[in-house]
Amino acid sequence: MRLTPREASPRRYLMCPPTHFKVTYSINPWMDPTKPVDLPLALAQWEDLQARYVSLGHTVELLDPDPALPDMVFAANGATVVDGRVLGAKFAYPERTDEAAAHRDWFSRNGYPEVWVPEHVNEGEGDFAVTASWILAGRGFRSSPLAHHEAQEFFGRPVIGLELVDPRYYHLDTALSVLDAEGDEVMYYPDAFSAGSRAVLARLFPDALLATEGDAAALGLNAVSDGRHVLLPQAAVGLFAPLRERGFEPLGMDLSELLKGGGSVKCCTQELRS
Repeated sequence: MRLTPREASPRRYLMCPPTHFKVTYSINPWMDPTKPVDLPLALAQWEDLQARYVSLGHTVELLDPDPALPDMVFAANGATVVDGRVLGAKFAYPERTDEAAAHRDWFSRNGYPEVWVPEHVNEGEGDFAVTASWILAGRGFRSSPLAHHEAQEFFGRPVIGLELVDPRYYHLDTALSVLDAEGDEVMYYPDAFSAGSRAVLARLFPDALLATEGDAAALGLNAVSDGRHVLLPQAAVGLFAPLRERGFEPLGMDLSELLKGGGSVKCCTQELRS
């Protein structure tokens, strides 16, 4: 049991309301166009997440939804922001291609001086996770390994490549979550990664919280932490006690309608790191 209390730090997030959210195509194993989306429920669940961030003292900026882009609610995929510098996204599937420009336009309009248009496929914070020491970078299903070098050159931070091997965990943010960026503290699901990547994670994070298959399958690792509060899917019940033992306050969120698109708390939340 951790005795030193955790401290939350105020964050800025970029989110996009699911005004036009629907599942009409399938680009990941969670998406089934035959299962209807309850749009009013999806909106209510998203608004609950937004309100929770505000109640915790965080700032939420809004990206305008586009009726032609139903996946824009998953705002984490649109860019990666570190030290106020913006590495734009380049999506793997044509259905989401135009989201990248919408994100870049938002950053340009909102005073970000460095907005990089990438050469190689990366899906923003879907596959980039930022800690104090490293940028962890997923590959295997969406982002290109070449994007890792591009990110390292742009941000000037060491990038650690991690191979994803289970298609259910097609983005890094479905298999790993940063709990305390300043302390390089994470939680992850080992079986989502290749043997070599598991060894790298064990070496970098020997005290990491390891998720079970059940909690990973509930997208429990698609979580957001402010250093104290950890917002995660409420169905990932096995993570709550281990998080409390480490001094965190887990806050369960119901984003079951958005799960039909393959995303949860983190997918809806892009962090704007100044």
